[in-house]
Amino acid sequence: MESPNETTQNAAELTETAAEPTGADTLQNAAETGAAAQNTGAAEQGGSFFGDLMDLLESVLVSVFVVMLMLTYLICTADVDGTSMLPTLTDKDRLLVTRLDKEYERGDILILDVENANLLDDSGNVVTRDAGFHKRIVKRLIATAGQEVNIDFAEGIVYVDGQALDEPYTSSLTTRDEYAFTYPITVPEGYVFVLGDNRHISKDSRSDEVGLIPESGIVGKVLLRISPLRSFGTVG
Repeated sequence: MESPNETTQNAAELTETAAEPTGADTLQNAAETGAAAQNTGAAEQGGSFFGDLMDLLESVLVSVFVVMLMLTYLICTADVDGTSMLPTLTDKDRLLVTRLDKEYERGDILILDVENANLLDDSGNVVTRDAGFHKRIVKRLIATAGQEVNIDFAEGIVYVDGQALDEPYTSSLTTRDEYAFTYPITVPEGYVFVLGDNRHISKDSRSDEVGLIPESGIVGKVLLRISPLRSFGTVG
């Protein structure tokens, strides 16, 4: 008969023997551990690829948004249609236009929305007629609100505030009256007076189809000619 101490010792030996892994168990455990590590690595690689893809997509979307924002609020392009701005601009020229700069000066070339014709009554008040071009045009700024415009069609000279303008950019003298106004006129608040450089054919503020341009109709100021490439550069 075994003593209690011997029984306890044998039990301990059995327990230790059962707990001690065999060589096969060790290899199996190692294989399972390796497989688990491989699965974890594959999952991490898959997650990393998906994360990179999402980052790339986010960058593309942000870039598209920024470009759309710039084209909507900061810059745009415009194509010249016709020859009313010769010799400065030619037909089919493509222009880069800034919407950001709201400080306009005489001589600036502007892109304008002409929806209606804005004329003056005998009291100098603006009268709007639904006879405009209903399209965008490109013209040169001649006078702003509060300035007096007078045109001597016999001599072909434009005066602003009594001073004859030096206009080397025109292709001809301003001898053609389109009968929009009886000169001189004072440009009312909120409007501008514009002319095309090709004075013989340009439809501009002299015309009763255009008249004065509201400041709200100024799309922007021309910065550059970007096409054709041989003519790339600033215009003025």
